[in-house]
Amino acid sequence: MVGTNIGIDFGTANIKVYMEGKGIVVTEPSVVAYDQNNKLIAIGQKAYNMLDKTPDNVRVVQPVVNGVISDFVAARQIIEYYISRVCKNMVFRPNVVVNVHSSVTGLQKKTIIDTVTAAGAAKACLIEEPLAAAIGMGLDISKPRGVMIVDIGAGTTDIAVITMGSIAVSKSITDAGNALNDGIIRQLRRERDLIIGEKTAERIKLEIGAATLRDVELGLAVNGKNYITNMPVNFEVSSTEIFLAMRSTLEGILEGIRSVLEQISPEFSADILDNGIILTGGGAKLRYIDKMIKRKLGLKVKVASSPEFSVAEGTGRALEHLDILYSDGNMFNVGTIGKEKD
Repeated sequence: MVGTNIGIDFGTANIKVYMEGKGIVVTEPSVVAYDQNNKLIAIGQKAYNMLDKTPDNVRVVQPVVNGVISDFVAARQIIEYYISRVCKNMVFRPNVVVNVHSSVTGLQKKTIIDTVTAAGAAKACLIEEPLAAAIGMGLDISKPRGVMIVDIGAGTTDIAVITMGSIAVSKSITDAGNALNDGIIRQLRRERDLIIGEKTAERIKLEIGAATLRDVELGLAVNGKNYITNMPVNFEVSSTEIFLAMRSTLEGILEGIRSVLEQISPEFSADILDNGIILTGGGAKLRYIDKMIKRKLGLKVKVASSPEFSVAEGTGRALEHLDILYSDGNMFNVGTIGKEKD
């Protein structure tokens, strides 16, 4: 195909752009900001820095909610901006591959393709996130052998069993990274009358959060405000109370995995018993989440080496086969893309 090939991992929290021949060239928050006249004033990190800190005449928008585009105008503007940024003054419009979560509907697929095309793509294809993650990790998914991927993103957790380049069974749930943050926010407000923002919750999760109780409890000083007095306060949170705040979401992820395991054939069960479960996505970086799943399900669990970049890397590798895979804007059977080279 004529034109530059780029891959876009458009997630709830971040957008990553992969350019053929260069690798990942953009990693920024998927956020935009508008003024009172609905004029675009910031995209990406600049817009994210405004989150929860804007005056009444500035509106900050996150166009992807729980893995689904909820604001297509904002989504188009983000994609258009980054396509223009990475392609610069190139003559031909680029061919674009975008990932989608595994339970996206046919109408949503069409709408995403139309949005990407309107943003400047010559041709647009879709690839499901678990497939992209498996490809990005360099797994051989071309054989008749079940590979289980659990992609824990910000908005959704995509759970899939892949065989022969296709998804055999899948499930997408909203128990994911943002739900962990929401649990922390609710716990502190309910139990201690303390209010914190999304950024603070994310920081707490990353610094002292864990999927199991720690042997040695940790504390972290954070800023927020008192729900009763509305006054600013500095306080300390413990790793134990943060685990308790996240526990229901972690149990939801476990139930999602169990649900997929219950649907697969005995032959796939044997494969997964041998090969285990592979965790990817930013949520896979939560401390001890692999140990928690292993203990609860009795299966081997492995975390990808760079879990937050697996989907973007896989989308990029799919670009090498764009001519073969492009068919009416859809890309679902990836055939031998994931096949290891001799």
